[in-house]
Amino acid sequence: MPNQNGTVYGLTILSPIIDDERATPSHDLKIREYLATLPTGEESPFAIAPGTHLARLVVMDDVIYVGAPSCEEHLRSKYLVFESNCDSDMESYLRGLAASVPQHLDAIWSHCVGYPGAANVQAFLDYMTSCQIETTFFFAAVNNKSVTETLTALQTQRAVADFIACHQGMKSEQLQKEFAEFMRMLKAAPVPRPGGQAPRRDIKTGGRNE
Repeated sequence: MPNQNGTVYGLTILSPIIDDERATPSHDLKIREYLATLPTGEESPFAIAPGTHLARLVVMDDVIYVGAPSCEEHLRSKYLVFESNCDSDMESYLRGLAASVPQHLDAIWSHCVGYPGAANVQAFLDYMTSCQIETTFFFAAVNNKSVTETLTALQTQRAVADFIACHQGMKSEQLQKEFAEFMRMLKAAPVPRPGGQAPRRDIKTGGRNE
């Protein structure tokens, strides 16, 4: 079913960016500048908001002509592209965003045509729904596990890999003792925080369609 892959919802939203020749800097540049300042990892707005498997924001300047047999086409405006794989459904997820990080939503989408703000939740939901396009391709590697379940599985996978790497060649009797202690500690470990296991990557800000 489009937009849904198991229990994971795929959200794709294209919002036209305001084109105002008098604006200095331009609205698309203001979005780029703000996105470049957003924290990543556990402090990311999308890690704070509930249910996000992954999220990406991109300023799309235009579509690229790749040659025949395709036709050369161009966008009428620049667009803010928001892609997310999330738990539950679109409405629940967007309500969670509006409740958790409204200041970030307003700072970004206020540069888009017709954006009503996150304070009026119903107007916010209506706006995002009007900008939604169908999602048919998902980035999430699992489709029947929540964010918490997925993070716990990743934590276990990494811990087991580290245990194996650190216990090569150990005698079986000692290995059994070490493994029993390892399992005790793993079961007692706190649930990982969203964003805490994400790899650190530089944020690109200067290229086309970033």
